[in-house]
Amino acid sequence: MKILVFGAGSIGGYFGAMLTEIGEDVTLVARGAQYDALSATGVRLEGPRSGRPAPVRVRVCRPGEEKGPYDLIFVTLKSQQIAPVAGHLRSLVSDDGVLVFPQNGLPWWYFEGVDSRYRGTPLTTLDPDGLLSRSFRPEQIIGGVTQKPADLIAPGHIRLADAETDALVIGEIDNRMTPRLQEIAELSTRAGWTGRPVEDIRKVKWNKLTANAVWNSLGALTQSTAKQMASFAGTRQLAVAMTREVIAVAAGAGVTLDLDAEALVAAVAQRPVSLPTSTLQDVRSGRGLEADAIFNAVIEMGQITGVPTPALSVVAACVNLLNRRIMDDGVAVRPVAKG
Repeated sequence: MKILVFGAGSIGGYFGAMLTEIGEDVTLVARGAQYDALSATGVRLEGPRSGRPAPVRVRVCRPGEEKGPYDLIFVTLKSQQIAPVAGHLRSLVSDDGVLVFPQNGLPWWYFEGVDSRYRGTPLTTLDPDGLLSRSFRPEQIIGGVTQKPADLIAPGHIRLADAETDALVIGEIDNRMTPRLQEIAELSTRAGWTGRPVEDIRKVKWNKLTANAVWNSLGALTQSTAKQMASFAGTRQLAVAMTREVIAVAAGAGVTLDLDAEALVAAVAQRPVSLPTSTLQDVRSGRGLEADAIFNAVIEMGQITGVPTPALSVVAACVNLLNRRIMDDGVAVRPVAKG
């Protein structure tokens, strides 16, 4: 297959490097300092299992320099970055090709493809003018969830925690188990990142959201890792309340999560190590936050399904204002050494 990784940040850079190592025909798309680093020296991977003694040299180009069409496109952008390049992405995929969207949070196509009392209901938080729905044919979309904590600590330099649970989880939006799912999962596994096809990708997204909607939003405000917040009494209780709300909204949308909020938060406090969330990394780098998909859409879905989300709403209001300050004022919030 001719493969494109569109958005070679931490996850995209890692996956593109691993695919390159096994000899796949893969191109990475990057810009700015990340493009400069990848084109000059390659991808430096640091981690107990994913680490490499030398950078992995990759084929990389800037947006607009791709040589499509591509059979398989991994769209590893943040969710809020997809709409501005939707038309461009559509032009790059072959007629029978597919795009894998492994973004955190809820997808704009959530109420498409399966029978539901809410079928056809738009999530306006994610696709306010219908651009995404118009740009991508449902049959070309594969949903995904990345289970691989990664931190872009410098251009071209990716730090990976490496855990036994690491996986690229993928699923069709109509819940079918198809040959192409198996093929993509096998490709990922051969590259060293376990590929796991599932029948219900929405449930997997909700499971991850019980963490992302809580720790990403609170971490942005407190400048703390999930372990630090789960270990502090005040934020621990708030995290439990927020987790319960996410579980309730999922149930309202027809997805039952067999999870206990207090147990989930307690488990986070017991982690041996905890990297900064992607949202905290964005705050410290002065980048726009992935607020809509990770928690604003959960609140909107609560409104659609009649499930109240008071704790999520208060925290989201604060994070949304922080996001506005970052975008409008061009500021970054990061620790400054004393003295």
